[in-house]
Amino acid sequence: MKLTLDALTVLDAIDRKGSFASAAQALFRVPSTVTYTVQKLEEDLGFAIFKRAGRRSVLTPAGQVLLDQGRQLLVAAQEVVNSAHQVNSGWEAELNIAIDTVWDIQRFYSILTEFQQLNSGVQVNITEEVMGGTLEAIIEQRADITIGGPPPVSAIAGIQFESILNTQWLFVVAKDHPLTSLPLPLTEHDIEPYVSIVIRDSATQSPIRPHRSLTARPRLRVANMEQKIQAQLQGIGVGFLPKHKIQPLLDSGELIELEIEKDAPVTQQFCAWHSTNPGRAAQWFVDKILAEKKVNQGI
Repeated sequence: MKLTLDALTVLDAIDRKGSFASAAQALFRVPSTVTYTVQKLEEDLGFAIFKRAGRRSVLTPAGQVLLDQGRQLLVAAQEVVNSAHQVNSGWEAELNIAIDTVWDIQRFYSILTEFQQLNSGVQVNITEEVMGGTLEAIIEQRADITIGGPPPVSAIAGIQFESILNTQWLFVVAKDHPLTSLPLPLTEHDIEPYVSIVIRDSATQSPIRPHRSLTARPRLRVANMEQKIQAQLQGIGVGFLPKHKIQPLLDSGELIELEIEKDAPVTQQFCAWHSTNPGRAAQWFVDKILAEKKVNQGI
C-alpha cells in the first residue's frame, strides 16, 4: 500500500496550516520529515500533490481528490480505534434493538433517554418488526434485544424470553362506520362485508399466522400498527387493535369499541435477548425493561 494513514495526516496538516513548516510544527516534527513524506508519496503515486502559490502550498486537483477521500479514511480509522476501546471497556460498539409494532415505542423512549445520559458511546440502532419477524430478528441475530414480540413456539438455545405485557385486543371501528348502527354483539356475518385491516408479518422464513384475523373480505394489508390504526380511524376498514395504543382515540370517541360474538383475544408480549454473551449495554437495557414491567405491575 503506497498510501498510509501517516501520509494522509501530513497532507491534512499542510492543507489546514497552509505551509510545510506550520504543518511540521503542528505535528511536532522537523520540516524536513514533512517534506520527505510528501516527496516520497508523490514519487510512489506518480503525480504532484502540492504546488506553490506565493508563500503557500496548495493542493493540485489530483491532490485535492486524494485528500478529500483520504480524510474519510482518517475518520474511519479513528472510529475503528474508538470501537476497539469501546469493546475493551465492556460496552458494545453497537446495539441492535428490534421493537414489535404492537409495543408502544413511547414507553421505550424514556429508557433510551436515560441510556444516552450514560455517554457510553454505544451506537443504538432501532428497527420495527411484526409478529414472526420479531422472533426471526433475535434468532438470526439481526437484533441483540427484541421488545414486544410474540412467545417462541419452543425453547431456543442461547436466547432468553420474558413476558413483559399482557395486551388486550378490542374490535374497533371509526365513529361513523355503518357497523355502529347494528345491534350488538356483531356476528361474523355482520362484519364480513367490510374490509379487514391486517398487518403484514415481517418474517421472511416462517411467518406466524395472524391470530386476530377475521373472515372478512377483502383485506387491506399494511406495514405496521400505526398504519392499521390510521386506516381504521379513517373508516377504510375494521379489525382488532391493542387497547394500550388506542386508549386516547377511544376516550375522544374517534374510535368505537364494538362487542362481537367472537372473543376478543389477550396476548402476551415478550422481551428477548441473547443470554450467552451479553454486553454491558444489552444487559442495561434488559434490566431496565424488566424493571419497568415490575413497576407497571406494582411489584
